[in-house]
Amino acid sequence: MTVLLRGAAGRRARAVTLGAAALLALACVPAAAATATAGAQAAAAKADGTPSLKRLRDTELDPQALYFVSYDGLVNNGSFQQSGILTYAGYQYAAWYTADRSAVIARRHLPNGAWQKVVLPHKLSVDDSHNVISLGVSPQDGRLHVAMDTHNNRVYYTKSEPGLVSKPSPSRWDASRFGEVRRDLDGVDLGDITYPQFAVTPEKKLQLVYRTGGSGNGTNEIAEYDNGTWTKLGKWSSAAGTYSGNGQTSNARNMYVHGITYGKDGRLHAAFTWREQNFGVLCHPGGLSNHDTGYVYSDDRGRTWRNDAGQTVATTGTDDLVALDDPGLVVDPLDPNHALMNQESQAVDSTGAPHVIISYVPGRFTQCVTDFTAQRKAYSRAFHLTRDASGKWRKVEIPVPVEAFGRSRIVFDEHDNVYVVMPFGRVVAASRASGWTDWKLLFDGTFYDGGRTLNAFGEVLVDDSRVATDGVLSVMYQRKSSGTTPSSIRVIDFKLS
Repeated sequence: MTVLLRGAAGRRARAVTLGAAALLALACVPAAAATATAGAQAAAAKADGTPSLKRLRDTELDPQALYFVSYDGLVNNGSFQQSGILTYAGYQYAAWYTADRSAVIARRHLPNGAWQKVVLPHKLSVDDSHNVISLGVSPQDGRLHVAMDTHNNRVYYTKSEPGLVSKPSPSRWDASRFGEVRRDLDGVDLGDITYPQFAVTPEKKLQLVYRTGGSGNGTNEIAEYDNGTWTKLGKWSSAAGTYSGNGQTSNARNMYVHGITYGKDGRLHAAFTWREQNFGVLCHPGGLSNHDTGYVYSDDRGRTWRNDAGQTVATTGTDDLVALDDPGLVVDPLDPNHALMNQESQAVDSTGAPHVIISYVPGRFTQCVTDFTAQRKAYSRAFHLTRDASGKWRKVEIPVPVEAFGRSRIVFDEHDNVYVVMPFGRVVAASRASGWTDWKLLFDGTFYDGGRTLNAFGEVLVDDSRVATDGVLSVMYQRKSSGTTPSSIRVIDFKLS
């Protein structure tokens, strides 16, 4: 395993390769107390708990969910949608497209209620796995919001009547409780967008973050829902700047965020990677021009943005936006020749520290990826990055091969132990007591209970809100099929620690 220590503002990393003995020692020692006594280590481990999973149940949402593969993914399980499944006020909600392409929202009363389905008056417009369904809740009025079916086109959007999720009725769950499906946010036109993601501010306002423009030449924007009214706050990232590689220069790009996440202290975190428009910067045209992991944060609900060192680098809705040439953005440098994945995942622990999962093909396999999809499946590895109290970024390779094209999701239990849900439903974890270095495989989705298998296609969705409220990890997955034959979409639940 290789551990990288990074200074603030993206200074060059110092790589340390650890042998077996050193790894064994490191896995037992908290990062902030390398000289702790064995007794202190044991006390810390007891206080923080040991990561564990107990499988509770596996329920079916739909035996005939829509199935087609595009961009190596499924439209019902694109992990970048952030909230395809969520929990609020004792009910869990999930969204997908059924076999006839209709958008479906289901709910169940936790912990053991049956799933109830509502079919919305909208059908998926195109076979494109980008066109996912994202869910959000506005706590001020108890509405459920739905943004869907968009990849560089106007969004399809609807919201429920007030109180649907804050005061759920056991008997009333039908399509009449949702409004019309619109092409704007109640009159606020966003233009053509991609990747709508909802987040709730500490003041209980609902925000929507999305991309305008295209891959390699786009910007991130934000809108806010407050007391029943949407307001467009504007752009906060820029496509501007110059990036050179392979003797060529790229003059445009887009920022892919790994998530939009509020910590308990109210800070809004956004880790990201850049994708260059000019693929000529690559060592080989079979790669993909994603490079570097960057990080910014906002302490005023996305109005202004600061780099890792705390310097203001952007003001939303102005010409001063987060841009490639801004200082101090990069916290993990990586050139575009390693099949770095965009839109992986991030989370914030109880102390307010950001944690990021990234994945790519390490240099020990190749310094020049020539087939992005095939070589990710063969060689990609996931890495855990976190920023400690001193401002240093620490990076640890997760010692379980990804063995997939797709992305992983990260969540925390109540002890700040970290769980990463990998493609195919595999779950790995590391303890806070070890400084998140003692990674182990807790659940292998390819076999359980005497040989039965999840048979998950690849990427899965995770209900991080349920983990936070009752310590249960719900993983939404769709079973493998072929061609366009519909397949079962399901939710498996685990009790953590």
